[in-house]
Amino acid sequence: MVDPAPQPETIVLRAGRLSHEAFAPFGHLPADEGTEHDRADAEFLWNDGHVNFISHRADEVSIGDTGLLCELLNRHDTHTQTLMPMDATCIVVVAPAELDLSRRDHIDAARAFVVEPYECIHLDRGTWHWGPYPIDAPSVRVFNLQGTGYARDNGVASLTTDLGVVIEVDATSTRPGATYEIA
Repeated sequence: MVDPAPQPETIVLRAGRLSHEAFAPFGHLPADEGTEHDRADAEFLWNDGHVNFISHRADEVSIGDTGLLCELLNRHDTHTQTLMPMDATCIVVVAPAELDLSRRDHIDAARAFVVEPYECIHLDRGTWHWGPYPIDAPSVRVFNLQGTGYARDNGVASLTTDLGVVIEVDATSTRPGATYEIA
């Protein structure tokens, strides 16, 4: 008889609301021109900046007891990325660029945020990220500014495979009554 594969350790992250201070380790929230938080500069080391719309579906991710399950994080070292959900409330998970996510304790620096429609996040180069994934709709349309060469510059940290963990994002503290059911 073959032993079943060990279940990954579940790390529950409570999703918080976006603020300039809370998001600062990961990037910026675009602000009004000339204000103190107006620092969301786009960087494209390969001169390949591109604007488009992308989408994510709720059925792309698994659901745990209290929220969505984040099993991997991505990063892009050659460009910043700006994301704005257009039509659904979403969850994002981020971790600082200076970490390589090779050790379990690096996950302690990860944070989760609720991103409402038309709230915009600007990820610094190398910031680890997952999402935005919808929590109140079957899909989300996302305004996206990133490098066209992202497929050649897409670092992946497989949390489940490499570290034996999965992040469960609990947004109930900011979304009373959220059920995370795939519509």
